[in-house]
Amino acid sequence: MSNLLEVQEASKRFGDFIALNNVSVTVPKGSIFGLLGPNGAGKTTLIRIINQITLPDTGKVFLDGDPLQSHHIKDIGYLPEERGLYKSMKVGEQALYLAQLKGLSKKEAKERLKYWFDKFDISHWWNKKIQELSKGMAQKVQFIVTVLHRPKLLIFDEPFSGFDPINANVIKDEILQLRDEGATVIFSTHRMESVEELCDHIALIHKSNKILEGKVSDIKKAYKSNTFEVGLLSDNMLELEKTLQNKFNTEPADFKAIDEQLKLKISLDKQVAPNELLSFLTEKAQVVRFNEVIPSVNEIFIKTITENE
Repeated sequence: MSNLLEVQEASKRFGDFIALNNVSVTVPKGSIFGLLGPNGAGKTTLIRIINQITLPDTGKVFLDGDPLQSHHIKDIGYLPEERGLYKSMKVGEQALYLAQLKGLSKKEAKERLKYWFDKFDISHWWNKKIQELSKGMAQKVQFIVTVLHRPKLLIFDEPFSGFDPINANVIKDEILQLRDEGATVIFSTHRMESVEELCDHIALIHKSNKILEGKVSDIKKAYKSNTFEVGLLSDNMLELEKTLQNKFNTEPADFKAIDEQLKLKISLDKQVAPNELLSFLTEKAQVVRFNEVIPSVNEIFIKTITENE
């Protein structure tokens, strides 16, 4: 898979404050790339550099193999966390204006706006002013304006802010559809469940430095600990638990079950294969649950940040 965006050793200072420190990221084409980090980590500075709102002090940015230049603005759609719609302008008038700034003719902009307004069932908002809309309604308009010119790269900063769960699901499905149609997406959020659902790749920035980057599945493999969650049935649960405690590193597990089970997490040494554990358990009890414990993105996020404090 080739890369749509490459940021090479970007640094940015504001006075004595280092906002980014030699940060490099690579965003594959056709991927949803999660840009993660605590507040103040440097994510917004990096996004602003990619959008050419600010320039790096050092470093380079390449879009589709070419050095990033002013004409690339038409190839990028940006949905900022702090929304930028003019409150006193009418929805349709503003959407047309912003679409033309991105290079669409008035005729083409109207045709595309009709498609999206019909799709979201918001055609009756055309003559409303932004200030008359709820935060979620205004967010839908901002989303449409962001994707309308069909850019190669879409950058969504907290795109679900202001949405109820139903509309958040609608937007999530649209992001996936845009990815499937060829767009590349950078997705910045604090909602780790959304990262789990959407992202193929992630980068984690902390205190102006990139401390983690890669394919989500590869990162999870690197962070897993050869731990298994088991549910067991036996005529003598206490004796079984004692046997397992003596042979393995165990701790209580917490999961729902319809019967009284011995619920444990069992951690194995790296050289011990899961089949060995399963074989041992089936000799001692009825195994009704046997799952490898895979760390969530949220757990990896917390662990990595804590280790880099």
